[in-house]
Amino acid sequence: MSPDNRRDESPSEEMIDRTLADSFPASDPPSWTLGRDHDQELERGDAESAGAAPTAADKESGASQAAGLKERLRARAFLFDLDGTLVDSVYQHVLSWHEALAASGFELAVWRIHRRIGMSGGLLVNALLRETGRRVTPEEAAYLQRLHTEAYARRVDQIRPLPGAKELLAYLSQTGVPCAIATSGRQESACLTVDILGLGSGVPLITRDQVDHAKPDPDLFLAAAKRLGVDINESVVVGDSVWDLLAARRARTLGVGLLSGGYGQDELERAGAYRVYEDPADLLKHLDEVGVRPAG
Repeated sequence: MSPDNRRDESPSEEMIDRTLADSFPASDPPSWTLGRDHDQELERGDAESAGAAPTAADKESGASQAAGLKERLRARAFLFDLDGTLVDSVYQHVLSWHEALAASGFELAVWRIHRRIGMSGGLLVNALLRETGRRVTPEEAAYLQRLHTEAYARRVDQIRPLPGAKELLAYLSQTGVPCAIATSGRQESACLTVDILGLGSGVPLITRDQVDHAKPDPDLFLAAAKRLGVDINESVVVGDSVWDLLAARRARTLGVGLLSGGYGQDELERAGAYRVYEDPADLLKHLDEVGVRPAG
């Protein structure tokens, strides 16, 4: 079946548009739109100054404005999703959820589960079981999440960092750009995954246990920015799912999508991605497009 014929299983355009409209009143556009329009702003400045020879004061003012614009475009921090963004673990999660659901008498196709990966476990369970027409109690949902955690732990040895993930984090550290990881997973399973990256204590990990609501709510990214001591509006969120990007839009910050989790470019862009790259290695090659410049 073609992707177009399955589009009703992904977040609809109406749903995404409604979410974004609620997040961004027309009178109050997000500050990161500057990143999208900075070329036009620079061109307008060039055009206005073309009619007359610049004075010394003009030159000084122009240099100051250019420096200010460049400073505003510089990314202050990167907030990363984990599964499918830094580590190749999406399908291990899918199979673990499939195993947990099957053990509890719920039969769902694997591809349906994949469409929900990136949401919090509770939302994922409710969304999947809604398709079966069955309701679950909070106790049943907690039991399913525990089965998933156990099944995932048995698959952790299959998981590897995505291409370029370690190099990307190392480069950002070298250039003085702080990073944090914000995942809808709970501490128990997230720590198993983060260990694969071999990160030190300099990269905070924010998990579902630490916030009131997980993705697509913005709480995880807001908490990550707060932990780093940076303004969320000066941060870049990097994720592989539409849920990451919807959360980024609701946090009022720039979202960058990666194809390494299985979502298509059009889906990620429709959910709000400013740029879409293949994987961390591809993003590393194009960091200048999202406001990162070499140190010095």
